[in-house]
Amino acid sequence: MESALLSLREALASEAVETRFHAGELTFIVTREALKPFLQTLKEKYGFTYLADIGATDLFVEGLRFEVVYNLVNLSERLRVRVKTRLPEDDPVVETVTDLWPAAAWHEREAYDMMGIRFAGHPDLRRIYLPEDFAYHPLRKEFPLLGIPGTLPLPPKDPPKPYL
Repeated sequence: MESALLSLREALASEAVETRFHAGELTFIVTREALKPFLQTLKEKYGFTYLADIGATDLFVEGLRFEVVYNLVNLSERLRVRVKTRLPEDDPVVETVTDLWPAAAWHEREAYDMMGIRFAGHPDLRRIYLPEDFAYHPLRKEFPLLGIPGTLPLPPKDPPKPYL
């Protein structure tokens, strides 16, 4: 299994900004412009037909603040790879992959709702958890731990009940 991942790393290293192989896991870091063709190559040429999930991280740094992470699986070879791309705070947009993996629609909507990452070309990019008019993205680092006061009603606080 490791040899297959190392061969894949060697074959695709020139298309990535960086590759990492640690603890038996292979990660590619690519530019957002190269992301979709890179993912399409992994799917069509190397058999990574299963999109396990898409996640987003707020690195809270200057420049390329956000990271979008794609976890892909080649079921027949039992291989897993991770592909990351970094996005600037002032333009957190990346192309959708719903045409490659229709299940990406839900993952992309969640990343949009929680982090504010926009997916260009998404067929139905709207919030999945929060109201459409909610002005914030709660998984961003600047979001207050207790939330924005007055934006969402809190449940009533009941007095403690005695144990019987």
